[in-house]
Amino acid sequence: MLGKAQEITDSYIDSPEKLKSLYKRVLIIVSLSQVFGGAGLAAGITVGALLAQQMLGTDAYAGVPSALFTLGSAGAAFIVGKLSQRYGRRTGLSTGFIVGGLGAIGVVIAAMMNSVILLFASLVIYGSGTATNLQARYAGTDLANNKQRATAISTTMMMTTFGAVAGPNLVDVMGKFAVSIGVPSLAGPFILSATAFILAGLILFIMLRPDPLEIAKMIEAHRRENEYGNKTQTFNEKTINKRGLTVGATVMVLTQIVMVAIMTMTPIHMKHHGHGLAAVGIVIGFHVGSMYLPSLVTGVLVDKIGRTAMSIASGVTLLFAGLLAAFAPSDSMVLLIIALSLLGLGWNFGLISGTAQIVDSTEPSTRAKTQGKIDVLIALAGASGGALSGMVVANASYATLSLAGGLLSLFLIPVVIWSRKA
Repeated sequence: MLGKAQEITDSYIDSPEKLKSLYKRVLIIVSLSQVFGGAGLAAGITVGALLAQQMLGTDAYAGVPSALFTLGSAGAAFIVGKLSQRYGRRTGLSTGFIVGGLGAIGVVIAAMMNSVILLFASLVIYGSGTATNLQARYAGTDLANNKQRATAISTTMMMTTFGAVAGPNLVDVMGKFAVSIGVPSLAGPFILSATAFILAGLILFIMLRPDPLEIAKMIEAHRRENEYGNKTQTFNEKTINKRGLTVGATVMVLTQIVMVAIMTMTPIHMKHHGHGLAAVGIVIGFHVGSMYLPSLVTGVLVDKIGRTAMSIASGVTLLFAGLLAAFAPSDSMVLLIIALSLLGLGWNFGLISGTAQIVDSTEPSTRAKTQGKIDVLIALAGASGGALSGMVVANASYATLSLAGGLLSLFLIPVVIWSRKA
């Protein structure tokens, strides 16, 4: 069995064209799974807060669903990272998506039974799909060189757009379908989530062969043996890697807090000012589209003009998003769409530039495990943003929350300046 694996690896080492072909094939498969994964994650974003508000009868805990499925995604990120490191991307990612689909089914059952406890438990499990959808972006980079990494990340993220934009805009349709089969309308989008997450998992389990991470680990081992023999990394290399991990993680954590906090409370804010469910779906659709659709251009920019410049661009864009959301008239759909679009765009800049720095600073032998740990931090940051957002709005206002988020994003600038000085 080991000889067969070595034979496969040697065939890719000896044939750059064959390796390039595998890299493109992996991107296509992961991108296809991301279409369904994007549709799956959109339900929680769009109606999770509204479902909790309906079942609990108060706004103060409307941010809890976002916090719960983000908290669930933290645990899932760690487990998926571990599984991917040990058994390959195929096993880790397919398991994560299917578990997320089961969580979505649990949300539907909870809504039918009007069980808050089951709702909260199911949202934690549903978070597995969210974490896996985010971690899938790493799979496209396993076989990419350092000038392709951001572009590879952005390619898979862009494909998420198709599902992520369709999901919020199917809220009304899925709500009516749910009512027709005796399910509360707000649980309808989670029926779509369950189907989409499970399909994404099956696509990866069936089609992601050979596993890109396993091939990358074998190629890296071969390269190190030829170039360095048994020598370990120098102290300087380790220092550079730790610095890159710190900066990349900080960029992604801050952008996640700001984005999740403002996004979570926007549907509640809109509902209080007379906007219907269809209007909420449109605004969130633009937001989610802006999170993913610009990815292809963002990836090229990150590879061409650098990780640092795009990290700063992320902070500035999020600042403008927060200011506009805070001061825009509450009845203006146009300004809300622009504010939430800028919020998604700033997150996109931060996630891709931060992810590229993480990939630059890791090696295949430990990459998936390290990426999983960092995604745990990102998920916990999102959980904090989601949980606190409801309390801030209940005790102050949506404008206060948006303004605070915009100002927080400015911390990205000194962080990246520190990295350059170091």
